[in-house]
Amino acid sequence: MKIPGFSTLEEIEENFGFKIPAQEKKKLKKVLQRHPMFIPDYYASLINWEDPNDPIKQIAFPSVDELDVSGSYDTSGEKENTVLTGLQHKYRETALLLVTNRCAGYCRHCFRKRMVGIPTDETVKLFDAAVSYIKEHPEITNVLISGGDPLVLPTEVIEYFLSELSKIPHLKFIRFGSRVPVFYPMRIYDDTKLLEVFSKYSTPERRVYLVTHFNHPREVTQEARKAVDALIRSGVPVSNQTVLLKGVNDNPEVLATLMKEITSAGVIPYYVFQCRPVKRVKTHFQVPLKKGYEIVERAKQKLDGHAKRFKYIMSHKTGKIEIVGIIGNEIYLKYHQAKDFKKVGKLFKRILTPNAGWLDDLAQPKECVAAVV
Repeated sequence: MKIPGFSTLEEIEENFGFKIPAQEKKKLKKVLQRHPMFIPDYYASLINWEDPNDPIKQIAFPSVDELDVSGSYDTSGEKENTVLTGLQHKYRETALLLVTNRCAGYCRHCFRKRMVGIPTDETVKLFDAAVSYIKEHPEITNVLISGGDPLVLPTEVIEYFLSELSKIPHLKFIRFGSRVPVFYPMRIYDDTKLLEVFSKYSTPERRVYLVTHFNHPREVTQEARKAVDALIRSGVPVSNQTVLLKGVNDNPEVLATLMKEITSAGVIPYYVFQCRPVKRVKTHFQVPLKKGYEIVERAKQKLDGHAKRFKYIMSHKTGKIEIVGIIGNEIYLKYHQAKDFKKVGKLFKRILTPNAGWLDDLAQPKECVAAVV
Protein backbone atom coordinates (compact mmCIF):
# COMPACT_ATOMS: atom_id res chain seq x y z
CA MET A 1 0.00 0.00 0.00
CA LYS A 2 1.08 3.57 -0.69
CA ILE A 3 1.41 5.84 2.33
CA PRO A 4 1.89 9.57 1.66
CA GLY A 5 4.93 11.00 3.39
CA PHE A 6 8.45 12.37 3.21
CA SER A 7 11.69 10.54 2.46
CA THR A 8 14.18 13.34 1.74
CA LEU A 9 15.58 16.23 3.74
CA GLU A 10 14.56 18.61 0.95
CA GLU A 11 10.91 17.53 1.24
CA ILE A 12 10.97 18.29 4.96
CA GLU A 13 12.53 21.71 4.37
CA GLU A 14 10.05 22.56 1.64
CA ASN A 15 6.90 21.43 3.47
CA PHE A 16 7.67 22.60 7.00
CA GLY A 17 9.92 25.62 6.57
CA PHE A 18 12.56 23.71 8.46
CA LYS A 19 16.03 24.86 7.39
CA ILE A 20 18.82 22.36 8.03
CA PRO A 21 22.32 23.88 8.40
CA ALA A 22 24.62 22.87 5.53
CA GLN A 23 27.16 20.94 7.62
CA GLU A 24 24.43 19.05 9.50
CA LYS A 25 22.63 18.30 6.25
CA LYS A 26 25.80 16.78 4.79
CA LYS A 27 26.12 14.47 7.80
CA LEU A 28 22.43 13.56 7.75
CA LYS A 29 22.66 12.57 4.10
CA LYS A 30 25.47 10.23 5.06
CA VAL A 31 23.16 8.68 7.67
CA LEU A 32 20.36 8.31 5.14
CA GLN A 33 22.64 6.50 2.70
CA ARG A 34 22.74 3.69 5.27
CA HIS A 35 19.35 4.01 6.98
CA PRO A 36 16.58 5.71 4.99
CA MET A 37 14.01 8.11 6.37
CA PHE A 38 10.28 7.90 5.82
CA ILE A 39 7.84 10.00 7.83
CA PRO A 40 4.13 9.65 6.96
CA ASP A 41 2.46 13.01 6.37
CA TYR A 42 0.06 12.36 9.25
CA TYR A 43 2.91 11.67 11.69
CA ALA A 44 4.95 14.61 10.40
CA SER A 45 2.01 16.88 11.29
CA LEU A 46 2.45 15.89 14.96
CA ILE A 47 6.01 17.29 15.04
CA ASN A 48 6.83 20.79 16.22
CA TRP A 49 9.48 21.46 13.61
CA GLU A 50 10.56 24.67 15.34
CA ASP A 51 11.62 22.73 18.44
CA PRO A 52 15.00 21.01 17.92
CA ASN A 53 14.27 18.73 20.89
CA ASP A 54 10.72 17.80 19.93
CA PRO A 55 10.25 14.17 21.12
CA ILE A 56 8.17 13.12 18.10
CA LYS A 57 10.85 14.51 15.83
CA GLN A 58 13.50 12.52 17.72
CA ILE A 59 11.61 9.32 16.94
CA ALA A 60 11.27 9.84 13.18
CA PHE A 61 13.85 12.38 11.97
CA PRO A 62 17.51 11.34 11.57
CA SER A 63 20.26 12.61 13.83
CA VAL A 64 24.01 13.06 13.34
CA ASP A 65 24.32 10.83 16.44
CA GLU A 66 23.49 7.93 14.11
CA LEU A 67 27.02 8.20 12.75
CA ASP A 68 28.17 6.54 15.98
CA VAL A 69 28.45 2.84 15.16
CA SER A 70 29.20 1.52 18.64
CA GLY A 71 26.99 -1.45 19.48
CA SER A 72 25.67 -4.31 17.37
CA TYR A 73 23.14 -4.74 14.59
CA ASP A 74 21.86 -7.96 16.17
CA THR A 75 21.64 -7.44 19.93
CA SER A 76 19.09 -10.22 20.49
CA GLY A 77 20.74 -13.05 18.59
CA GLU A 78 18.15 -13.12 15.82
CA LYS A 79 20.54 -14.66 13.31
CA GLU A 80 21.21 -17.70 15.48
CA ASN A 81 17.48 -18.14 16.14
CA THR A 82 16.59 -18.25 12.44
CA VAL A 83 15.49 -21.73 11.39
CA LEU A 84 14.23 -20.80 7.91
CA THR A 85 14.58 -17.55 6.01
CA GLY A 86 12.28 -15.12 7.78
CA LEU A 87 11.28 -17.58 10.53
CA GLN A 88 12.77 -17.41 14.02
CA HIS A 89 12.19 -19.90 16.86
CA LYS A 90 13.88 -18.50 19.96
CA TYR A 91 11.29 -19.33 22.62
CA ARG A 92 9.71 -22.77 22.74
CA GLU A 93 6.10 -21.59 22.44
CA THR A 94 6.61 -18.74 19.95
CA ALA A 95 7.45 -18.53 16.25
CA LEU A 96 8.40 -15.16 14.78
CA LEU A 97 7.73 -14.42 11.11
CA LEU A 98 9.48 -11.50 9.42
CA VAL A 99 7.18 -10.90 6.46
CA THR A 100 8.45 -7.56 5.14
CA ASN A 101 11.30 -5.08 5.47
CA ARG A 102 8.99 -2.08 4.96
CA CYS A 103 7.26 0.05 7.59
CA ALA A 104 4.67 2.83 7.63
CA GLY A 105 7.47 5.03 8.98
CA TYR A 106 11.06 4.40 10.03
CA CYS A 107 11.82 4.77 13.73
CA ARG A 108 15.35 6.03 14.30
CA HIS A 109 15.67 3.71 17.33
CA CYS A 110 14.67 0.58 15.39
CA PHE A 111 16.44 -2.54 16.68
CA ARG A 112 16.23 -4.07 13.19
CA LYS A 113 18.02 -1.18 11.49
CA ARG A 114 20.15 -3.83 9.78
CA MET A 115 17.21 -4.75 7.52
CA VAL A 116 14.29 -2.31 7.75
CA GLY A 117 13.86 -0.07 4.71
CA ILE A 118 16.86 -1.55 2.88
CA PRO A 119 17.37 -4.65 0.70
CA THR A 120 17.51 -7.79 2.83
CA ASP A 121 17.44 -11.56 2.60
CA GLU A 122 15.95 -11.94 6.10
CA THR A 123 12.24 -11.84 5.28
CA VAL A 124 10.06 -14.86 4.53
CA LYS A 125 10.56 -16.09 0.98
CA LEU A 126 8.37 -19.21 1.21
CA PHE A 127 5.46 -18.68 3.57
CA ASP A 128 4.20 -22.21 3.01
CA ALA A 129 7.55 -23.64 4.20
CA ALA A 130 7.26 -21.54 7.38
CA VAL A 131 3.73 -22.84 7.93
CA SER A 132 4.97 -26.42 7.49
CA TYR A 133 7.67 -25.86 10.14
CA ILE A 134 5.08 -24.52 12.58
CA LYS A 135 2.80 -27.49 11.89
CA GLU A 136 5.67 -29.86 12.67
CA HIS A 137 6.35 -28.21 16.06
CA PRO A 138 3.30 -28.67 18.31
CA GLU A 139 5.09 -26.88 21.16
CA ILE A 140 4.52 -23.61 19.23
CA THR A 141 1.32 -22.12 20.64
CA ASN A 142 1.51 -18.67 19.03
CA VAL A 143 2.95 -16.87 16.03
CA LEU A 144 4.12 -13.25 15.95
CA ILE A 145 3.91 -11.71 12.49
CA SER A 146 6.36 -8.84 12.29
CA GLY A 147 8.99 -7.30 10.03
CA GLY A 148 9.11 -4.38 9.15
CA ASP A 149 5.42 -3.80 9.60
CA PRO A 150 3.00 -6.44 8.27
CA LEU A 151 0.09 -3.97 8.06
CA VAL A 152 1.76 -2.15 5.17
CA LEU A 153 1.15 -5.29 3.10
CA PRO A 154 -2.02 -5.64 1.00
CA THR A 155 -5.05 -6.78 2.96
CA GLU A 156 -5.28 -9.86 0.71
CA VAL A 157 -1.81 -10.95 1.84
CA ILE A 158 -2.70 -10.44 5.51
CA GLU A 159 -5.82 -12.55 5.00
CA TYR A 160 -3.74 -15.32 3.41
CA PHE A 161 -1.40 -15.35 6.41
CA LEU A 162 -4.35 -15.65 8.79
CA SER A 163 -6.19 -18.27 6.73
CA GLU A 164 -3.15 -20.57 6.58
CA LEU A 165 -2.08 -20.14 10.20
CA SER A 166 -5.65 -20.63 11.42
CA LYS A 167 -5.59 -24.16 10.03
CA ILE A 168 -2.93 -25.19 12.56
CA PRO A 169 -4.77 -26.69 15.54
CA HIS A 170 -2.07 -26.19 18.18
CA LEU A 171 -1.89 -22.41 17.63
CA LYS A 172 -3.84 -20.70 20.41
CA PHE A 173 -3.42 -17.14 19.16
CA ILE A 174 -1.77 -15.05 16.44
CA ARG A 175 -0.11 -11.67 16.96
CA PHE A 176 0.73 -8.81 14.63
CA GLY A 177 3.49 -6.41 15.59
CA SER A 178 2.61 -3.06 14.04
CA ARG A 179 3.21 0.64 14.52
CA VAL A 180 0.56 1.51 11.91
CA PRO A 181 -1.93 2.61 14.63
CA VAL A 182 0.65 5.25 15.59
CA PHE A 183 2.25 6.16 12.25
CA TYR A 184 -0.78 5.97 9.94
CA PRO A 185 -3.98 5.00 11.82
CA MET A 186 -6.29 5.68 8.87
CA ARG A 187 -4.88 2.55 7.20
CA ILE A 188 -6.89 0.68 9.83
CA TYR A 189 -10.13 2.58 10.31
CA ASP A 190 -10.56 3.45 6.60
CA ASP A 191 -10.09 -0.15 5.40
CA THR A 192 -13.33 -1.99 6.06
CA LYS A 193 -11.95 -5.09 4.32
CA LEU A 194 -9.03 -5.28 6.77
CA LEU A 195 -11.40 -4.97 9.72
CA GLU A 196 -13.64 -7.68 8.23
CA VAL A 197 -10.61 -9.98 7.90
CA PHE A 198 -9.63 -9.40 11.53
CA SER A 199 -13.21 -9.99 12.65
CA LYS A 200 -13.39 -13.22 10.64
CA TYR A 201 -10.22 -14.74 12.09
CA SER A 202 -10.23 -13.32 15.62
CA THR A 203 -12.69 -15.67 17.27
CA PRO A 204 -13.35 -16.93 20.80
CA GLU A 205 -11.50 -20.11 19.80
CA ARG A 206 -8.34 -18.40 18.47
CA ARG A 207 -7.83 -14.72 19.09
CA VAL A 208 -5.83 -12.35 16.89
CA TYR A 209 -3.88 -9.73 18.86
CA LEU A 210 -2.13 -6.56 17.75
CA VAL A 211 0.96 -5.36 19.61
CA THR A 212 1.71 -1.73 18.87
CA HIS A 213 4.30 0.81 19.89
CA PHE A 214 3.24 4.15 21.45
CA ASN A 215 6.28 5.97 22.85
CA HIS A 216 4.96 9.42 23.73
CA PRO A 217 1.59 10.83 24.89
CA ARG A 218 1.36 13.11 21.84
CA GLU A 219 1.14 10.01 19.65
CA VAL A 220 -2.18 9.11 21.30
CA THR A 221 -4.27 11.30 18.99
CA GLN A 222 -7.97 11.08 18.15
CA GLU A 223 -6.99 9.30 14.92
CA ALA A 224 -4.93 6.74 16.83
CA ARG A 225 -7.79 6.21 19.29
CA LYS A 226 -10.15 5.66 16.38
CA ALA A 227 -7.84 2.99 14.93
CA VAL A 228 -7.55 1.23 18.29
CA ASP A 229 -11.31 1.34 18.74
CA ALA A 230 -11.84 -0.15 15.27
CA LEU A 231 -9.48 -3.01 16.11
CA ILE A 232 -11.17 -3.72 19.45
CA ARG A 233 -14.62 -3.68 17.83
CA SER A 234 -13.27 -6.19 15.30
CA GLY A 235 -12.33 -8.53 18.13
CA VAL A 236 -8.60 -7.68 18.16
CA PRO A 237 -7.17 -6.78 21.60
CA VAL A 238 -4.38 -4.20 21.42
CA SER A 239 -1.34 -4.12 23.71
CA ASN A 240 1.64 -1.78 23.78
CA GLN A 241 5.41 -2.07 23.88
CA THR A 242 7.12 1.20 24.73
CA VAL A 243 10.87 1.68 24.39
CA LEU A 244 12.51 3.85 27.04
CA LEU A 245 14.22 6.51 24.93
CA LYS A 246 16.53 9.35 25.91
CA GLY A 247 15.02 12.65 24.87
CA VAL A 248 11.60 11.12 24.20
CA ASN A 249 10.08 9.55 27.31
CA ASP A 250 12.91 9.33 29.89
CA ASN A 251 10.83 11.26 32.38
CA PRO A 252 8.46 9.77 34.99
CA GLU A 253 5.71 12.29 34.24
CA VAL A 254 5.86 11.69 30.48
CA LEU A 255 5.95 7.90 30.89
CA ALA A 256 3.07 7.94 33.38
CA THR A 257 1.00 10.19 31.13
CA LEU A 258 1.65 7.86 28.18
CA MET A 259 0.40 4.85 30.14
CA LYS A 260 -2.71 6.73 31.27
CA GLU A 261 -3.49 7.83 27.72
CA ILE A 262 -3.08 4.43 26.09
CA THR A 263 -5.09 2.76 28.85
CA SER A 264 -7.92 5.26 28.34
CA ALA A 265 -7.82 4.38 24.63
CA GLY A 266 -8.20 0.66 25.39
CA VAL A 267 -4.56 -0.31 24.83
CA ILE A 268 -3.06 -2.69 27.39
CA PRO A 269 0.40 -1.69 28.72
CA TYR A 270 2.58 -4.73 28.04
CA TYR A 271 6.32 -3.94 28.15
CA VAL A 272 8.63 -1.01 28.65
CA PHE A 273 11.78 -2.08 26.85
CA GLN A 274 15.29 -1.04 27.75
CA CYS A 275 16.65 0.45 24.53
CA ARG A 276 18.94 -2.10 22.90
CA PRO A 277 22.60 -1.25 22.22
CA VAL A 278 22.08 -1.19 18.46
CA LYS A 279 24.60 0.43 16.15
CA ARG A 280 23.59 4.04 15.41
CA VAL A 281 21.08 3.84 18.28
CA LYS A 282 22.97 3.03 21.49
CA THR A 283 24.62 6.38 22.26
CA HIS A 284 21.71 8.35 20.84
CA PHE A 285 18.79 6.79 22.74
CA GLN A 286 19.87 4.35 25.46
CA VAL A 287 19.20 5.35 29.09
CA PRO A 288 21.44 3.74 31.78
CA LEU A 289 19.69 0.91 33.64
CA LYS A 290 19.96 2.67 37.01
CA LYS A 291 18.26 5.80 35.71
CA GLY A 292 15.78 3.74 33.69
CA TYR A 293 14.69 1.76 36.73
CA GLU A 294 14.20 4.97 38.74
CA ILE A 295 12.12 6.51 35.93
CA VAL A 296 9.93 3.41 35.60
CA GLU A 297 9.31 3.10 39.34
CA ARG A 298 8.54 6.80 39.78
CA ALA A 299 6.14 6.58 36.83
CA LYS A 300 4.40 3.56 38.40
CA GLN A 301 3.84 5.56 41.58
CA LYS A 302 1.60 7.84 39.52
CA LEU A 303 -0.47 5.01 38.01
CA ASP A 304 -3.37 2.79 38.94
CA GLY A 305 -3.22 -0.99 38.61
CA HIS A 306 -4.44 -1.17 35.01
CA ALA A 307 -2.00 1.44 33.74
CA LYS A 308 1.04 -0.13 35.41
CA ARG A 309 0.63 -3.70 34.24
CA PHE A 310 3.76 -3.42 32.10
CA LYS A 311 7.11 -5.00 32.92
CA TYR A 312 10.46 -3.26 32.48
CA ILE A 313 12.28 -5.65 30.15
CA MET A 314 15.64 -6.12 28.49
CA SER A 315 15.40 -8.24 25.33
CA HIS A 316 18.82 -9.90 25.53
CA LYS A 317 20.13 -12.64 23.24
CA THR A 318 19.62 -15.12 26.11
CA GLY A 319 16.01 -14.08 26.67
CA LYS A 320 13.62 -11.43 27.92
CA ILE A 321 15.02 -10.28 31.26
CA GLU A 322 12.81 -8.40 33.68
CA ILE A 323 14.50 -5.62 35.67
CA VAL A 324 13.06 -6.44 39.09
CA GLY A 325 14.81 -4.07 41.49
CA ILE A 326 17.93 -2.31 42.71
CA ILE A 327 19.37 -2.51 46.23
CA GLY A 328 22.57 -0.55 46.79
CA ASN A 329 24.93 -1.35 43.94
CA GLU A 330 23.17 -4.59 43.02
CA ILE A 331 20.52 -4.97 40.33
CA TYR A 332 18.09 -7.91 40.54
CA LEU A 333 16.93 -9.53 37.32
CA LYS A 334 14.64 -12.38 36.28
CA TYR A 335 14.26 -14.37 33.08
CA HIS A 336 10.73 -13.58 31.95
CA GLN A 337 11.40 -15.69 28.84
CA ALA A 338 14.57 -17.57 27.94
CA LYS A 339 16.10 -19.31 24.97
CA ASP A 340 17.15 -22.01 27.44
CA PHE A 341 13.75 -22.99 28.84
CA LYS A 342 15.29 -24.05 32.18
CA LYS A 343 16.16 -20.41 32.89
CA VAL A 344 12.55 -19.17 32.72
CA GLY A 345 11.68 -17.61 36.08
CA LYS A 346 15.30 -17.67 37.28
CA LEU A 347 16.17 -14.75 39.56
CA PHE A 348 19.74 -13.47 39.56
CA LYS A 349 21.75 -10.35 40.37
CA ARG A 350 24.62 -8.32 38.98
CA ILE A 351 26.78 -5.42 40.16
CA LEU A 352 25.36 -2.16 38.82
CA THR A 353 27.55 0.64 37.56
CA PRO A 354 26.06 4.10 36.88
CA ASN A 355 26.39 3.99 33.08
CA ALA A 356 25.58 0.30 32.47
CA GLY A 357 22.87 -0.01 29.84
CA TRP A 358 22.77 -3.74 29.10
CA LEU A 359 23.31 -7.11 30.77
CA ASP A 360 26.74 -7.38 29.19
CA ASP A 361 27.80 -4.15 30.94
CA LEU A 362 27.07 -5.58 34.41
CA ALA A 363 29.69 -7.32 36.56
CA GLN A 364 29.19 -10.68 38.29
CA PRO A 365 28.95 -10.45 42.12
CA LYS A 366 32.10 -11.84 43.80
CA GLU A 367 30.24 -14.74 45.43
CA CYS A 368 28.92 -15.79 42.00
CA VAL A 369 32.41 -15.71 40.52
CA ALA A 370 33.75 -17.73 43.44
CA ALA A 371 30.98 -20.28 43.01
CA VAL A 372 31.83 -20.70 39.35
CA VAL A 373 35.53 -21.17 40.15
